[in-house]
Amino acid sequence: MQTFLGRLAQLTLLWVSLAAHADTLADWAGKTCEIADDGPNTTRTVALAQSAVYEAVNAITARYPHDRVDLGSAQGASIDAAIAAASRSVLIHEAPLLKAQTETAYQKALTAIPDDSARKRGIELGEKAAADVIAKHADDIGAIEPYRPVTTPGVYVPTTFPLGYAVAQHRPWFLKSGAQLRPGPPPDLKGELWARDYNEIKTLGSASSTERTSQQTEIARFWATALPDIHIGVVRSLSAAPGREVTRNARLFAAIAAAINDAEIAALDAKYHYQFWRPITAVRNGDRDGNAKTERDADWTPLIATPMHPEYPCAHCVIASTIATLIRADVGKETMPTLSTTSNTLRGVTRYWTRTEDLVKEVSNARIYDGVHFRNSCEVGNHMGEQVGTLVAAAYGLARTGAAAK
Repeated sequence: MQTFLGRLAQLTLLWVSLAAHADTLADWAGKTCEIADDGPNTTRTVALAQSAVYEAVNAITARYPHDRVDLGSAQGASIDAAIAAASRSVLIHEAPLLKAQTETAYQKALTAIPDDSARKRGIELGEKAAADVIAKHADDIGAIEPYRPVTTPGVYVPTTFPLGYAVAQHRPWFLKSGAQLRPGPPPDLKGELWARDYNEIKTLGSASSTERTSQQTEIARFWATALPDIHIGVVRSLSAAPGREVTRNARLFAAIAAAINDAEIAALDAKYHYQFWRPITAVRNGDRDGNAKTERDADWTPLIATPMHPEYPCAHCVIASTIATLIRADVGKETMPTLSTTSNTLRGVTRYWTRTEDLVKEVSNARIYDGVHFRNSCEVGNHMGEQVGTLVAAAYGLARTGAAAK
């Protein structure tokens, strides 16, 4: 009986320890998003940090041998220290101007970890993992062709340059190129599909819409953010589910952050390839598209400010579908926990989903309610996201070991 009780006590302590590590992992994922949001290449920075964290954690636990990177001896290393050190090293490298914020978060994290050899070893592992990941992706950005305004010599055009033009030229991590999943062209402006999308967003996406419900307006404002913390929040909610082990969570954070990076590159590649107009441009020029079913509204304004890059496809939709695909691969045949997240554009509100399909659908609808994306663009984006998610899930072994890795 004593042996059984002793073993039970050991297992209980192990579970509590792993749960604590999982909290540290999620907390640092949130801190990384918060700090990276104010720096350059936000999505790439988050991807680098989560990849480094996974390398460090897996070096300690050796849970996934096929993914283990040789960082030297990990015996007795503190997982919490490794997570903090890996995150800090990437943030300082990628966002040096925000070093003060990073160091404040790091020093606060260290005060909660006993100052012993385990902490020292964990810090060493985390720093080595960060250096390894940064070196692997040193050439991701390469030579960027600056944006060139489209104009006729001597003719004025708006002098605020669009966003994401450089990101469209980044080298993705898992796709062969940003153009690998480039979809076919947007709808023919003279066709029925275009008329459907035009009139839907003209009605539901207008700032003065009388058809959009208060709930739809809340959903629109919730998803108005363009920062990755809202997406990482969904992952954090899954990582907090009972029975989740820290290495499994680290792998999922790494896979999703890397996939978001590739999804963003693919979406922006397509956007700048097709240069399709936004609803505010289309609706104010509805008499020029050659379609008798699209009536012009000269004063039409969307609910939110239109993002400064081309419309097609919907990047929010690509990312949401990418995340949903990876979550399904990770959960496998297990029961899907309730997913949730918060938004920096509608503070104080938390939204919940019990199915990834509902999350994807909500994001698509939100961008229509916002008045910034057409329905077909959302549908195409969802398909692209499934493709990105499937590729990355296979690369990380999620499709093979999701349900088995409790």
